[in-house]
Amino acid sequence: MNRRVYIVDDHAVTRKGYVFLIGEEPGLEVCGEAASAEDALAGLPDDCDVVVTDVTMGGMSGVELVKSLQAVRPGLPVLVVSMHDEGLYAERVLKAGARGYLMKSEAGEQIVEAIRRVLRGGTYVSPSMAEAIVRQFSGGPAATPASGVDALSDREFEALELMGRGLKTAEIAEAMVVSPNTVESYRARIKQKLGLKSGGELMRYAIRHAQDRGLL
Repeated sequence: MNRRVYIVDDHAVTRKGYVFLIGEEPGLEVCGEAASAEDALAGLPDDCDVVVTDVTMGGMSGVELVKSLQAVRPGLPVLVVSMHDEGLYAERVLKAGARGYLMKSEAGEQIVEAIRRVLRGGTYVSPSMAEAIVRQFSGGPAATPASGVDALSDREFEALELMGRGLKTAEIAEAMVVSPNTVESYRARIKQKLGLKSGGELMRYAIRHAQDRGLL
């Protein structure tokens, strides 16, 4: 019996690539696809065995999608495949409940291997990320205190990315399903944690961050 894979990515070409890749693999089949986290939650098939998702999409982020999937389908394996360096997102998505993280630049067979591994109940990260995780729990050198964007909570981090994409307070509130006042609270905490003195400095930082991560 084939294991069923649900694809979530805001790029149609990427989704088609996954459909072709997975369709060529024995024992795997695509059971559906979605262009956003919101659509993914609304259309999640009851019989899907694993979700493969991007991390940066319009609206709800991949990190929040992972959390939401774990809330509605506890134990459902989620594999995050992203264009963004794992140093920025891997730890966040793994803490949210994802079973693995790898880059879209990986070869197709590596993506398939990651899917099969999480379906077997395992996890998948790159060797360098695995080493960093082991160091955290093996009594090695203590990690340095979080700084920069690493010091932000997942929701603050999501708000920063939406600011960088040019969304206004009301638009950010709608995308994150919170009130405008909550967005303003995020702004204040982000400024404090990043050592920024004004709204203008925050916007410049957010735009640079978005440009550096290929979000613009």
